[in-house]
Amino acid sequence: MFDAQISKRLACSILMLSVLSCGVPRYGDLRGDGQEGESSSGSSGSDPGPDVNAARIAFTSNRNGNLEIYVMSAVDGSSQKNLTNNDADDSDPAWSPDKTQIAFARGGDIYLMNAVDGSNQTKLTNDGMNELPAWSPDGTKIAFARFGDIYVMNAADGFNQTRLTFPSSEFAEGLHDLGRNFDPVWSPHGTQIAFYSDLGNGNFDINLMDAVDGSNQTNISNNPTRDGSPTWSPDGTRIAFYSNSDGNGEIYVMNAADGSNRMNLTNDPAGDFDPAWSPDGTQIAFYSVRDGNFEIYVMNAVDGSNQTRLTNDPSDDTSPAWSP
Repeated sequence: MFDAQISKRLACSILMLSVLSCGVPRYGDLRGDGQEGESSSGSSGSDPGPDVNAARIAFTSNRNGNLEIYVMSAVDGSSQKNLTNNDADDSDPAWSPDKTQIAFARGGDIYLMNAVDGSNQTKLTNDGMNELPAWSPDGTKIAFARFGDIYVMNAADGFNQTRLTFPSSEFAEGLHDLGRNFDPVWSPHGTQIAFYSDLGNGNFDINLMDAVDGSNQTNISNNPTRDGSPTWSPDGTRIAFYSNSDGNGEIYVMNAADGSNRMNLTNDPAGDFDPAWSPDGTQIAFYSVRDGNFEIYVMNAVDGSNQTRLTNDPSDDTSPAWSP
């Protein structure tokens, strides 16, 4: 959300999410036109959902027959509310820093919606091959994955779409095709973006790059097995991520500066995926198949203790995203 995680995925069934999804990125036009898109309304149900002033978790579920974006209380999983209510598949929720909007993927494009009720759904991209949006800390930019590369664009209107991975002239035309890059996430201070990439060697690792221009791309996990789904701790000192180092999916943490002090937090024989830090840094949400289907869990961020299930639905709940 293990192969190339065109994460959680737009064209994939929810079942395939368990292994960092589809396995092969979709290919298409690399050009980003950055055109402003149409708007639509979202949830119209009577359920008020979780308290908008309290901690919330957005997530993806197929409980209504297709992928939708839901929100719930981060404390106990109560007040679950469908925000998107659309026939298309909606995935990859990402909160704006001010908690008023959620960016998400639908049909290969990036949308915005009101975080309270799913209203004002607005399309930011228009080429059908985009996913995994991530907000900059100041709320002005959104990073996203397209065609195996990382791009950024204006959050307000989708303009100024710029490729960050291998954009400079020192790389031969088409060289980026040798390395697939996914799951961008901004550092809390906004200076770096973490992402996972195979860098042409077929093995996915966690990488860092400068957020302004994609320079100084550095592999910090350097692991012979697969690492993905990076997420920064709120203080910027650690990165939580998925790895199959122990033979199945687990949630790890490591030092953000250099990948040292790598630690397995989940230690469970079932697959655990897609970590998301709480805004105070004390907990990490993730999804797991340990109870027979994909559900959202939380645990202590220090040592992985107190692993607690928040969702309990016969369908699959994945891709947790904690509100700021």
